[in-house]
This record gives sequence, structure tokens and C-alpha cells, in this order.
Amino acid sequence: MLSLRALRGIAVIMLLLVVAAAGVQAQDTTLTLISWQPDEPVGDWWRAAIEEFESTHEGVAIEFTKVARPEYADTFLTLFAGGTPPEIVHLASFEYQQFADAGWMEDLGPWIEDSDLDLEGWAGQAKCHWGGQTACIMLQFFGFVMVVNDAILEEAMLDAPTNWDEYIEVLRATTKDTDGDGIVDQWGACHHTAEGSQYLSQMLSYVVGAGAYWTTAEGEVNINTPEMVEGFTRWKTILDERLTPLDLASGDCRQLMMEGKLATKLEGPWIYGFVLRAEPEIQEQLRVVRVPFDVPVGGGSNVIAMASEISDEKKALVWDFIEIITSHEWQVQFGLHVGQPAPRPGTLVDAYYDAIPHVDLLLESQNTASANGIDRSPTGLEIVFNEFAKVVREEAQRMVADDVDPAEVVANLHNLAVELQQDM
Repeated sequence: MLSLRALRGIAVIMLLLVVAAAGVQAQDTTLTLISWQPDEPVGDWWRAAIEEFESTHEGVAIEFTKVARPEYADTFLTLFAGGTPPEIVHLASFEYQQFADAGWMEDLGPWIEDSDLDLEGWAGQAKCHWGGQTACIMLQFFGFVMVVNDAILEEAMLDAPTNWDEYIEVLRATTKDTDGDGIVDQWGACHHTAEGSQYLSQMLSYVVGAGAYWTTAEGEVNINTPEMVEGFTRWKTILDERLTPLDLASGDCRQLMMEGKLATKLEGPWIYGFVLRAEPEIQEQLRVVRVPFDVPVGGGSNVIAMASEISDEKKALVWDFIEIITSHEWQVQFGLHVGQPAPRPGTLVDAYYDAIPHVDLLLESQNTASANGIDRSPTGLEIVFNEFAKVVREEAQRMVADDVDPAEVVANLHNLAVELQQDM
């Protein structure tokens, strides 16, 4: 059953689509593109690409509509199941599988074969293969980095942390009440602890940092291990000691970083776009460094695809749009907007080093994550990822709220994940 928030989100989308349709009556055809990114730095790239497409396709308009991440998967499931999918399909790389498995995503193989698009060496493209078909094209493949606030670290007389012991020391030393009103207003870290799969993604840093992962390379559930217990213990420590503000979403955390209220922020390379949004006096305090663990979170971020149950005319138009955004020119611009090299080979131009001084660190991070088989969507649980992310969040919240032994939580989560896998 969908949450009230999800239902409200769907209602808003349907209203927006009706209004949009009324506003483009002069257009012969309208394509819908739903995304969570319109308000992010990369939103400008999407709008520019849409403008480019519309300038070469007279009578065709693309309606660019936002849905927030917590409601995203539920909204798409409702739209696809109801026979009203967005023609241009933008999904996170960890959630497209359930749509492809249901037959709702067009096999892009024939379209690619009939085009000049060469996917050889395209970063993360293997993650888009599902059921013997090419369900999507990878738009972003990444490795996590960490932003540190040097002014806060300097005041605490500490350096950027390079391991767990240094990291927890920094968090404890920098979480404080800075104005003496008795309320904490500066934190060592900030993690997504609200609803949604981002909870799992944030927690995953501590899991892989402790040497654990959800499944084996073959897709077997591998949760009940000493390393996983250590990862959950670290997460519990940070929440128990309130070293991160609670019940905030990722956007809230980014805002705190931009306001100079965080000592550290673990996230994907897109965080640099938010660094550049900070006021100059805050921006000069922020620096991108390696995560304080041997292995970072990494893998696919988001993909582009097309709905299978639309007309052939619209499919051809959607493919034209995909060809634009996967071209060399637009992939270069995409990477500059998200603050990370694009997946298309040959797009690491000199402009990257001028705009993103930590490019080499980004490449090192994503390569390390890839070499260790780390991805937010664990092998063997792809179709039930959202359900898995939900039980991870529920178990982790129970661990903190009821002060449950991490070993007990990990053992229970292992059994729950096995049950999910068996029910697939």
C-alpha cells in the first residue's frame, strides 16, 4: 500500500501533467521526463538538453517534472502499472531492475545497433544488462568522497580523518553547541536518516568500511558476519551519540554543509556541485578528500531508458533524446555539471581539471569501489532492493531506538534478506 506522501506526490504529478498538456496545445507531441534532479546542479544540464532536443524537433515538447526521492519508486510503480508511464525513463541504477523485470522497459539493444552509439568501455554499463537485454544506459558511475570543513577542523586542532578511529574522534570533537544556547548547532557528520533508500546508501559507508557487504559476488546473502556487526556498531555509535542530526533527508544535510555547520560529509561526487553553491566565505573552507575507509561506497547512480508500452513514434523521439544526452558533447557537459567524469570514454577533457581539481581522486574512488564489487544495489537482491532497503532501515532504527545488540539485529536482518530473496 502506498504511503499518503506517495499518493500526494502522484496527485501533484497528474495535476502538473494536465496543466502542462493544456499549456502546450500547439505542440503535436509531448514526452514526459520525470526526475528527482530538477533542483540539483545537474538540473540545468537537463533543461539545456531538453531545449536542444526541442529546437530540432518542431512540434515536440518534453515536460520535465520533479518527484522527490522518497516517493520516486512508488510513483513510478503506480504510473507504469496504470498504463501511463513517462516516455523518457530516468531511474536510479538500484531501482530500474523491477521495472525491467516486469517488461516495462524497452530493450535498447536494437536501437543502439542501428545508431552510432558505441558503449565499449562505458563505465558501469554492465549494470544495465537485465534478462539478456539492454534495459538502460548508465548516466553516472561513481565512488564516494568526503567533504571536510577545514575551519572547523582547525578549531578542533584535528586533521582530515583517514581511518575510523580518527573519523570518530573528529565527529565527537566537532559536534557541539557553538553559540551557548544549549542546543547543538554544529555536527561532525550528517546522514540521511529519514525515509527512503538513501538511508541504506548512507549506512553502507560504515558497512563496507568495516569490510562487510550484503551479498557475495554470486548473490548469496552474506549479512551475518563479524564485519557486518562492526559496521552496524559504528552506525549505532554515531546515532546514539547524536553525532549526526536525526530525521533529516540528504538535501537537508547538504544545506547544513553549505551553511558551514558540518565538519565532514560523506557522499558521491555530486556533492561538489553543492560545495560550489555555498557562499564564498564557506566555500573556501570546504575541501574534497578521500573517505576515511579502505573501500568507498560506489557503483551506478542513475540510468536513462524508455518505456516499452508507448507508440513507435514516441519511441523514436525518445531515442533521439537519448542520442543527444549520450553524445560526446553532452556527456562532457554532464560530467562538469555533476562534478565527476561522465561514463562515456574519451570525455575526460582538460576542462575537467580546471572545474574539478579532485578528478584523480574521483577516478581512484570509483575504481576502488568497482574492484571490490561494491554497489548500492547488491547482487541477488536487485528486484527487491526497495523492500530490502526498507527492512535495513527498520532494523537499524530498532537497533538505535530500543538499544538492541547489533549482533542480534544483523542476525535477524540476514534471515529477512534470505526470505526476500526466496520470495522473488
